Parts: sequence; C-alpha cells; structure tokens
Amino acid sequence: MQRTSLYIDGKFGAPENRNYFPAVNPATEEPFAEVAAGQAPDIDRAVRAARRAFDSGDWSGLDGRQRADMLRRVAQGIRTRQKEIALLETRDNGKPIPEAEWDVGDAAFCFDYYADLAEEQAGRSPEEVDVGDPRFQARILREPLGVVGAITPWNFPLLMAVWKAAPALAAGCTIVLKPSELCSLSCHLLAEVIDAAGVPPGVFNLITGTGPEAGQALADHPLVDKMAFTGSVTTGRKVMQAASAGIRTVSLELGGKSPFVIFEDCDIDKAVEWILFGIFWNKGEVCSATSRVLVQRGIFERLLDRLRSATEAIEIGSGEAPGVKLGPLVSKGQYDKVLGTIETGKLTAARLVTGGGRPANLDRGYFLNPTIFADVPTDSEIWREEIFGPVLCINAFDTEQQALDLANDSKYGLAAAVMSDDLERCERVAAKLRAGIIWVNCSQPTFTQVPWGGYKMSGIGRELGRAGFDAYFETKQVTRFDHNECWGWYLDAQE
Repeated sequence: MQRTSLYIDGKFGAPENRNYFPAVNPATEEPFAEVAAGQAPDIDRAVRAARRAFDSGDWSGLDGRQRADMLRRVAQGIRTRQKEIALLETRDNGKPIPEAEWDVGDAAFCFDYYADLAEEQAGRSPEEVDVGDPRFQARILREPLGVVGAITPWNFPLLMAVWKAAPALAAGCTIVLKPSELCSLSCHLLAEVIDAAGVPPGVFNLITGTGPEAGQALADHPLVDKMAFTGSVTTGRKVMQAASAGIRTVSLELGGKSPFVIFEDCDIDKAVEWILFGIFWNKGEVCSATSRVLVQRGIFERLLDRLRSATEAIEIGSGEAPGVKLGPLVSKGQYDKVLGTIETGKLTAARLVTGGGRPANLDRGYFLNPTIFADVPTDSEIWREEIFGPVLCINAFDTEQQALDLANDSKYGLAAAVMSDDLERCERVAAKLRAGIIWVNCSQPTFTQVPWGGYKMSGIGRELGRAGFDAYFETKQVTRFDHNECWGWYLDAQE
C-alpha cells in the first residue's frame, strides 16, 4: 500500500509522530493508501522553512522571468503525469476519470497563466505619482506578500491547491499547503512535480493531516503572513478568527446555494443540458453548483418532465469505469450527511421527482441516485442550505422580479445563472443578481483568466485572473525629498 510523506524545505520525510491515516476509495469503501498525518510540530518546521526561503530572497528576490521559467517546468511536469495524477484523484475522490483529467489539465494551464503574469510583472517599472509638490518624488512598488498558509478542499483536490499555489509562487511568495485529509494524494504528486522542477527548498511545502491537528496550527502560526482558505463556512470562520488574532491577511472562498433562472422563451433541451451540468458535474460536490433552479411557469412541467428523464438516464458507477457520468460521493461522512438532508426534504411539502436513495444495482460504495425536489418550500433546509451533493431543488416563478427576489433571497452569493433567448433581459437580470460569478445561457464554465469569488457569506477576496495574482502582493509607497535646500519647517520656526 502506497504511503505518502510530508514535503518540508525541499525534502520528503515522515511526520514527526510517524502517524498515518487511510485514504479510502469511495467506490469500494476500501483503503488503498496511507497518508502522513502531520501535526503542529510539522507545521512549525514547514512555516519556518517557508519564512527562511522568503526572507533570504532565494525566491522573492528572483526576477519574475526566472520564477516564470520554473513555473512553466511545473506545468509541463503536471502534463507529463496527467493520466497518473487523474487516476489517483479518481480513486481518492470518486469523480469520473475524464473529469479528473480535465481538472489536471486546468491545473497545468493555471501554472502557465501565472508564469505569464510573473513575466509581465517583471517588465513593469514602479508607478510614478505626481503628488503636486515638485520637491517630492513618489512611486508605488508591489512586493510579494510573504509566507502563505493555504488550506484547500477535497472536491477538486489538485485544482483548488493550484489556484492558490500558482499565483502565490508567481508573485514571489512562499507557501505551506494543507490539503483536505479526505483527498491529499494528488497534492503529494504536485509536491513531487515541484521538487523535480527545481523550485528552491522551502518555497513550497506540503503538510497533510487533519484540520484540528494541522490546519488549525497553520492558521494560528505567527510567521504566516496570509491565510488562503477554500471550504465550509464553519471552518472559514475559524480561519478568519485565527487570522484576526495576528492581524494578517485572509482570503476565503466558502459555500454557495446558487440560483439558475430559466425563462420560458429558451430552448428546453438546452436548459436541461445546462441544469444537469450545473448540479450533477463532480457529483454536485461543487461550491458554485446551481442547486436552486427557478423556471418560468409556462414551461415548468414540460421542462421538469424532460429533466427527470435525462436525470434517470445518467450512468452511475466507479469513476474508473468507461461511460460513467456520476461517481460516488467522497466519503461515508459526506454520504450520510447528504442522505440525511434528503430525508429531511422528504418530510417537507416538497415533491420528490426522482432519486433520493442508493442505486439498486450498487450495494457497495458511497453511491447516490441524482435527486430532484420540486415545489420546494423556500424556508426549508434543502432550499436554503448548501447540500454539496447531487440534489437539485426546482421551483416555478411568474415574473422577472419574482425570480430575482427568490434568487437573491440567500445568505450566499457565490454564483448565479440566467437563461433566455432575450439577451437584453439576460443582461438586465445579470446586473441585478447578487453574486460574484454570473453565467448567461450556461452554468459552471470556469476560466483561469477571470476572477472567482462571491458576495455575502460566500467569502472574501478573489482567486483566478489578475485579481488572484494581485492578492499575493503588498503595496508600498516610496517618497523622496528631491531638493537642494532643507525642508525648513523646524529650522524656520526656530529662527
């Protein structure tokens, strides 16, 4: 059985306590690897290594073009091992292999994209500012922020880690990564790729372990300059509280309960396709999943009938099997949580359209039939709370304003979607939806080049795009007195 190690200061090694925990294949419920269980002493070694690497200038002091060369080597290393990484992620997470391969390809592109921005940054001169007094010269500098602590989730294990690591490294920061204990293996391969690319010791460090034993120690560490977290609202609060104690920068990408507004003038088949992709991709374990669908009443029942038929035709099984579109949920804990929420939904006035339990032909693994509830009470748990599984709630609306009111009535604001053949209406609705990501006539496409993040309880800050790069810099002003005479304020007063 494969046994992983920690990666600290350019070296792979066992955790100080020599403890490990199992990685379980959610399709078989069997352990297939042992993961190093890092704790506070390991976090301390990693953070101190990152601190030394940053303060020495071995990475932060490099020209951006030099960092870009290494990041491109990392991107190529990921592509070279794409199938290996994807297969390991499928066994660890359960997602179908084609989805995993897509994620790994995106991770490689992310390193290339931020390599380009690092190179572009290297060619920029400091910004000169006219302060209105010719005796003073002022300029604005951008400097790498420092040591980054990153805690990442299990739904896109490699990709979410890269969303933080690539821009942080491109900016000149050093990083300590703590991936979710449920899915850590692809991040271990990332450490191998980074090591092979020749990134200097201490620049990238990997500590696997649990949230309470490793994640909390990272969030609390006084030598960390910025915490970057993706995960639940509950854990995000703890990360923010720890960051506030040290008055350090924090970025949070948290949950969502994203609405999808569908008007009756659209093509029903296209709407069904995007609804399926919006909620059942990655088994619904997607923070931005459009899990609340609002359909104009004129097409509601026709759309619902086609959606039910298409949902029941989705092939469910092991992510390693050809043709599978829906793999198992990530863990027994998540499986039980989603099933419990479905049972709660059955007790409401909502109509269970399809799904709601285990597929009859799969007696092992954390498999769940994709589930649809219709006519859902808007004050119910299944309508208001993030389920993080293949569960869709769908309701009817009559007017555009009613749709907007229902869509925006949420504590979350990560994403939203609108579909209509009337593009003017789409743009009008998009402008009024209270979310950081708006999709028009589609759901869930994600591009490295544009910012990602939400309003309200969906988080703080933005990842991806140039905004994701800027998040890893500090801004410094340097003002110089450029005059032959003394300033004269004190001396004139004395005379």
